[in-house]
Amino acid sequence: MSIKKISKNQPEKFEFNNESLKLANKIISNYPMGKQQSAVMAFLYIAQRQNDNWIPLSAMKYIAKYLEMPYIKVYEVATFYTMYNLAPVGKYFFQVCTTTPCMLRGAYKLVDVCKKKISQNENVVSNDGDISWMEVECLGACVNAPMMQINDDYYEDLDEKKLDKIIENIKNGQNIEPGSYKGRKSSEPENNRITLMDSKNA
Repeated sequence: MSIKKISKNQPEKFEFNNESLKLANKIISNYPMGKQQSAVMAFLYIAQRQNDNWIPLSAMKYIAKYLEMPYIKVYEVATFYTMYNLAPVGKYFFQVCTTTPCMLRGAYKLVDVCKKKISQNENVVSNDGDISWMEVECLGACVNAPMMQINDDYYEDLDEKKLDKIIENIKNGQNIEPGSYKGRKSSEPENNRITLMDSKNA
């Protein structure tokens, strides 16, 4: 797992636009007086969505001032969780899970595809500006490993050929479908066994 990259090119100023401000105020209203700092994670996510899927340092300072908390506390949260991007990412942001269940089922073969088809190193946007990738910790879909997250959606039961096809479809401007690439629904077993008493599929 690489150290989180922080962009060298930083905007001087950041503030919530009207839509983000409305959402921020709605979220903060859910917390009792004096506990508004608990909204920091949600505020970081709002800032990220507003700013092309990454959070500049000026946004952290803005959030710290808004929530009346030390800037370093906001920075600590933003740098701890992999779901926050601290540098520009591609239009399609690939997060490859390489935690043990995915690793045992071929996650590093997916990493090799990313290195070959996107960029040799993590957190580097492809030449066309469309895709970037990084390794992340568990995304919680272990039963359908190996898997990855692309933007807000999960892509499960992958292998090298399937991932290669996904990347080619993106490059050709075609839609990509989230979910299992073995056709499974949710986390049903691969042999279609429904219950422990279903001996027909044992």
